[in-house]
Amino acid sequence: MQPDLFPSSVPHVADVLVVRGVAAAPDAAPDLLIELPHGATATADFDAFAAELEGPLPDGLVDFFHVNTDVGAFEVAVATAQRLVAAVTDRSVLIVRSRIPRTFIDCNRRIDADPAEFRKGGMTPGVMPWVRTAADRALLHGRYDDYMATLGAAIEALQPGAATLLLHTYGPRTVGVEVDDDVVTSLREAYRPDVIETWPMRPELDVISRDLDGHSHAPAEVVQTLRASFAEFGWTVGDSAAYPMHPSATAWDHVIARPGLVLCLEVRRDLLADPFDPFTEMRISPSKVARVATPLAAAIGDWGTPRGRP
Repeated sequence: MQPDLFPSSVPHVADVLVVRGVAAAPDAAPDLLIELPHGATATADFDAFAAELEGPLPDGLVDFFHVNTDVGAFEVAVATAQRLVAAVTDRSVLIVRSRIPRTFIDCNRRIDADPAEFRKGGMTPGVMPWVRTAADRALLHGRYDDYMATLGAAIEALQPGAATLLLHTYGPRTVGVEVDDDVVTSLREAYRPDVIETWPMRPELDVISRDLDGHSHAPAEVVQTLRASFAEFGWTVGDSAAYPMHPSATAWDHVIARPGLVLCLEVRRDLLADPFDPFTEMRISPSKVARVATPLAAAIGDWGTPRGRP
């Protein structure tokens, strides 16, 4: 494989990063992909897309953007990759980060799925209800297609049998609000100090593995190691506590296409942010990231690699 066969970053669509060990050949195929489908976390990501859309948006929609995007996921991905290649210096890890805000269109959704299917899976829509004009839909669908093409090229660049970590972060509590034009008002109400404590607390980490029939699609040994590693901190690794592995998510396509080689993981944002403030662009603490990345890298170190297979 030649270096120019790796997918390239696409402005306002995807960042592509190859993290190599010091002994890794520059044309070596990566043996791990870390995908961040909700990696647009900067206010600038939101502003760039909002400026391109012609239709009106709900007032204060940037608040929903901050509440609903995976802050800290990129930092954990990079720190985990760095630890992996430091431990095995001839390996490389490929990171693909979406820069498309899920506030408009979601790169972890099958866009053609019935909206009722998203509700069954406990998930927000693929295209948000405030995207109403044909021009806006065409623009967002085009960017979505560009992201999927980049991701597809990244998967093609991997070693045969390489693993994929679908990395997300989520809010500390399950907050039930309708995703409609009043979502910002609803969120502000839900996060009032006297209300937020009434919402259910989520586990520190959650492996999204079980479908609606209860069947797990996660690599069992990796999950077992994760639980043991994080138990040392007193942290819980849940099992689809937040939502199921559902066919309306593109994650479903990954786990069905490569059984045992895909892990979908949520990390709680308050364990990464310093401080946690859901309505702002949060600062991510390097020391908090290290506390997650170190046991995560240890748990997935041999998973999916030739050295990890009999």
